[in-house]
Amino acid sequence: MVTHQSEVVIDRLIASLRREAVEHALRVIVADNASTDGTLSKLSAHPDVSWLSTGGNLGYAAGINVAARACVGDEAQLILNPDLEVEQGCIGALLLRMRDSGAAVVVPQLLDSNGQIYPSLRREPNVLGALGDALFGNRFGCRPAALSETIQRRKSYESAQRVDWATGAALLVDGWAAAQVGIWDESYFLYSEETDFLRRVRELGGQVWYEPTAKARHDKGGSGTSLALAKLLAVNRIKYVRKYHRGLYAGIYRGVVALRELIRSYSAHHRAILIAVISERRWDSLPGPPR
Repeated sequence: MVTHQSEVVIDRLIASLRREAVEHALRVIVADNASTDGTLSKLSAHPDVSWLSTGGNLGYAAGINVAARACVGDEAQLILNPDLEVEQGCIGALLLRMRDSGAAVVVPQLLDSNGQIYPSLRREPNVLGALGDALFGNRFGCRPAALSETIQRRKSYESAQRVDWATGAALLVDGWAAAQVGIWDESYFLYSEETDFLRRVRELGGQVWYEPTAKARHDKGGSGTSLALAKLLAVNRIKYVRKYHRGLYAGIYRGVVALRELIRSYSAHHRAILIAVISERRWDSLPGPPR
């Protein structure tokens, strides 16, 4: 787990892991990104939880890398957001799917605070899917799959399946796969780091599977909802596509991201994101590790 100002939520996650530890041997490792609230006091109250300081607010990918270095051998790594609670049987279901499918990564079904399924499954970022999302947002969930980067159809969340990637709130990563893929890309301070990691899993021949019988509740607010983070989300989508596509394709994708904000620019919030997307010189001012 990677924590930052997680005092309010961390005990709930640890309690849910204790329930799972009745059937599974777990080692809980926390990398703390310079919390100044009561997070460290909460963690210190659990003598069987190992926690490490990253030395600053280095970002989610960097925090995962710090925690991963404390893993031993070929241990499977269950990466969890601190604002999460795993439901009973979640870890067992993830492990069973990994064993039966040979998957390199398995993700659970995520539920929101009301117990409703959160659409966490994604397709590889591409221009057409981004354009569909720009034009329609979350409306018309039954539109053709090619017109959305998010898997929208509710029935898709009822059965196990291979996916391109999923939101990084909860990922069970096979130990061999973690070693082969290597460290998470720390150039993503927050957002798109899981897109990148799971792409590299697939490029090495690994499979990513979704398991609906493994359930976890996600507060979805642990990373915050500030305007600065909304800008970072948009910009990191562009940076990700630039990493794997050059020239015209990357330029068109950036234009589609800008179009999404332009369509919604009646809102000051979206106008600010649009300015961030088109003003690359401002990208260095977005949230990131200490410089």
